[in-house]
Amino acid sequence: MSDLIPPRRGPVAWMAGHSVAANLLMLAFIIGGLVSALRIKQEVFPEFTIDVVGVSIPYPGASPEEVEKGIIIAAEEAVRGIEGVKRVTATAGESRGSLSVEILQSAAPDRVLQDVKNAIDRITTFPEEAERPTVSLLENRNRVVSIGISGPYDETILRDTAERLRDELSAREGITIVEIGGAKPLEISIEVPSNTLRAYGITPDDIARKIRLAAVELPAGSLKTTSGEILVRTTERRDYGREFADIPVISQPDGSIVRLGDIARITDGFADIDLETRVNGEPAITLEVYRVGTETPLTVSAAVGEYLDEIVSELPEGMTATVLRDDSIIYRDRMELMLRNAFLGLTLVLLMLGLFLEPRLAFWVTLGIPISILGAFLFLPFSEASINMISL
Repeated sequence: MSDLIPPRRGPVAWMAGHSVAANLLMLAFIIGGLVSALRIKQEVFPEFTIDVVGVSIPYPGASPEEVEKGIIIAAEEAVRGIEGVKRVTATAGESRGSLSVEILQSAAPDRVLQDVKNAIDRITTFPEEAERPTVSLLENRNRVVSIGISGPYDETILRDTAERLRDELSAREGITIVEIGGAKPLEISIEVPSNTLRAYGITPDDIARKIRLAAVELPAGSLKTTSGEILVRTTERRDYGREFADIPVISQPDGSIVRLGDIARITDGFADIDLETRVNGEPAITLEVYRVGTETPLTVSAAVGEYLDEIVSELPEGMTATVLRDDSIIYRDRMELMLRNAFLGLTLVLLMLGLFLEPRLAFWVTLGIPISILGAFLFLPFSEASINMISL
């Protein structure tokens, strides 16, 4: 009768006859899965590539209608026919025009970026008041923590404090990218009285041209000598208002030179835009902390918390640094919920199987579930998957 029963075949049958191999495989799944689970990328939400080129063109003082006529129409026509462009979306706002150029999946983003940049640079019909366009690939970065720096102080003190905290945070282990948010852009204001302009017979455009020619930083090629090659570069970049004061503006008949600081009021300040950030009713600036590389939301949040505890006594009187948003909390809650549900689920499986099967068999069947999950972690890195709110 036994001769009529066909022999068992397949991996399960082979494992049943070779218990040592099955135990070694189980051990490999447990150890390898634990190691891979600790090394796999962790993030709040999965990162993805945005194949979109962003174009931003400031036009100070212009209405949305003026921005559309002077900037948007010309920019749209310039980039719409570029190879690899799927769709162009333009927005005209107060003092600024912007374009979103979507890229086809079959196109190379870097090449399209360069083509868009070249097309924008070739436009010669932009208004003279329009500032230099900014063209870049849009990035998707995962913010973990937002910090609000607030207090009864002016924008300059808040900005200086925020920059110091940003530099110190970026230097800490476990934190890579920290950016300032909720603040007006820095701006150097140069004001010349109208009677002074008339007295010297000059116009604001004349002064702007002098400043433009004097505040530059450009490569100027190289010189080959018998001693080697010498790189020539114009290094006249000026970052602060006081550095503009010595720019020569007018040469007098007697040989004397009138400099910008002699006729103008130069101040370091902020752009005049409608932007105001408040925390608990007080003026504020925010710091945005991002997760990159192998950093995890939990480690980034912990590093930020330790730093804030250390510097709380160093802040000026009345100024506070408060965590406004911490996405690691929802990540930690989701992780704890998953582990709690897993424990309850395995317990119920063990109890239900124990009612109908031998307890020893029920135990090994139940144990197969977490071992299979750990084994899956061995292959997740090859699929570029991560532990995030969706996968959990």
